[in-house]
Amino acid sequence: MYYLQSRWKLENRRLRYYGLRRKPNMFKNTVKLTRAQREIITKLPCDLDENQIKALGGLMGTQVVEEGNLIKVPKSLKEARFCKTCIANDFMIPGIEFDERGQCPMCATAKETANLKSVVPIKNTFEKSKKSRFDVAVFYTGGKDSTYLLYYLSKVLNLRVLALTWELPYMSDCARQSIEGAKKTLSKVEFIIRKVADDDLKKIYRRLYATAGNTCACPSLAYMLFYPELVANKVPYFVAGNEPAQLLGLYYNNMAPKIAYTFGNSKILNALINIGRILTLHPPLRKGQFQTLATMKQLAYGDNIFKVLAGYANPLVSNVVDAIHQVPSAVKPLKRAIRRSSWSGNIPAFVQVDFNEICGGRYDWEKIKNIIINQCGWVPPQMTDKGLHTSCNIEKCKEYSQFARFYSMQSSMIPFSALEISLASRDKALSREDAIAELNSTLGFSLEEIPECAIMKEYIK
Repeated sequence: MYYLQSRWKLENRRLRYYGLRRKPNMFKNTVKLTRAQREIITKLPCDLDENQIKALGGLMGTQVVEEGNLIKVPKSLKEARFCKTCIANDFMIPGIEFDERGQCPMCATAKETANLKSVVPIKNTFEKSKKSRFDVAVFYTGGKDSTYLLYYLSKVLNLRVLALTWELPYMSDCARQSIEGAKKTLSKVEFIIRKVADDDLKKIYRRLYATAGNTCACPSLAYMLFYPELVANKVPYFVAGNEPAQLLGLYYNNMAPKIAYTFGNSKILNALINIGRILTLHPPLRKGQFQTLATMKQLAYGDNIFKVLAGYANPLVSNVVDAIHQVPSAVKPLKRAIRRSSWSGNIPAFVQVDFNEICGGRYDWEKIKNIIINQCGWVPPQMTDKGLHTSCNIEKCKEYSQFARFYSMQSSMIPFSALEISLASRDKALSREDAIAELNSTLGFSLEEIPECAIMKEYIK
């Protein structure tokens, strides 16, 4: 008796793999089928004759196997196989493959991805602005990473910072307290806090819940809210505060190719873009401004067709964009700000601070927490194990919904937190023991709906 191997699924004329494969097939997740192969696979499980085995060809042994070679998908962490180096495992990432050394694909490719730091330009120091009251702006959530970024820019670099906070309905108590602590301790920071009207937000959230199974719209909705503010204040830089594991997760989720991490430094590509702008009577762009326009245009108009055709569309962002457009009036100010800034050249450059570099080589979560507690009045979550995503009460719901959809092969997107906690443990941002403790106590990888989902449902009902 022959079976379709676990985590492979027949979709139209292709087989699709839901998992993270080992080298050299890491992103080879689809296989085109002939008509004869499709007809055979639709009948599985069944016995196969010699002609059918011949027709399947190279699919035999990998995609089509005998019952004894079927890979069992764990139903809990207790049953899971863990990577020998990090805490990646085949429960939270079903379909992850390990090599002969017992390493997951992230650990096996650590050296070749060491320079993949950010899809926006890296900039760790900033000049004082002569055209604006602010030198830089930051989207500030009150979480660990954005608080450390605020500390670095305002206290270490002594810059004038505009901190932009979207008061989402699920903001955790510790995040609210941390924001108040930052207001008292960071004298060079000006804070702007906005709240979206509940009626509008519920329209967005209902659509997002229908398409993604959760209502997480950060940071995209915040970008849409605050871009006109950045343009009006002529802020020269918008600085992202994503920790290294989050940035690299895009690559392992097959949402950003290697070239995306080096695009900002390509003189040829940037020259071609600027030639096009000059020919259309637009001012040339400086480093980071193209990334800003691309990000904001995606929110205002949807994914670029070339990105979709190349297979690198980000379903997280696509779902948020679709949901945002349920409230057309919310998008109009963004579109106006895009047009105005593109013609004037007054575009805040979208850049990323390299947290590893400014921390002396490694972004150590425990050390960072101690710094921001002492320097910024940061309030840690009640769950002391938690280091990943500390500002929102429904983060666990997002993890659950992404995990449930991926586990059941309804979505090809690997849960982002699964990649991030694995990469953080691989790169020693936290110890293996602390990572496993966080995995067990605070993350939402469960086959049963978690209680926190009630918070989300109560708001949108």
